[in-house]
Amino acid sequence: MPEAMSIATATRAGLPATRMVLLKAFDERGFVFYTNFESRKGEELKANPRASLLFHWKSLQRQLRIEGAVETVSAAEADAYFATRPRGAQIAAWASPQSQAYGERGELEQLNREAESRFAEAAAVPRPPFWSGYRVVPELFEFWEERLFRLHDRLVYRRAEQGWRTERLYP
Repeated sequence: MPEAMSIATATRAGLPATRMVLLKAFDERGFVFYTNFESRKGEELKANPRASLLFHWKSLQRQLRIEGAVETVSAAEADAYFATRPRGAQIAAWASPQSQAYGERGELEQLNREAESRFAEAAAVPRPPFWSGYRVVPELFEFWEERLFRLHDRLVYRRAEQGWRTERLYP
């Protein structure tokens, strides 16, 4: 899964958290993933809108780290992406109060059945108002390439007033 990436966020107080998400789009504006605004990462991004992404491709002996500010994608972008998701995933977005604790698996399954029933007659499942995408606007790229005896290559590109500044880091 080359699109799998870890994302690190932090609370306003600086307590970090890392988890895996999937990259769903990228362009000159940044790197996009989707989630529930009420999830832990959504709450952290509201309080501290900065993140770090990490792609690790072990078989290629490469990784890419990206740091930057985070912004919410437009409603049109979120709607367009949500419409491409399988119907079951659309229903699950409504059913799961993401990152909230619950007792038994049956509770989640019941919420999913209720959401299925709610949209049973709908031709299309609308995007929940609490679900959207975030764009990480890159300020730093670090390209890492594994080399023998830990003599790895590390190239960093930092956004500057005009363009990007490049530097090589010791491994």
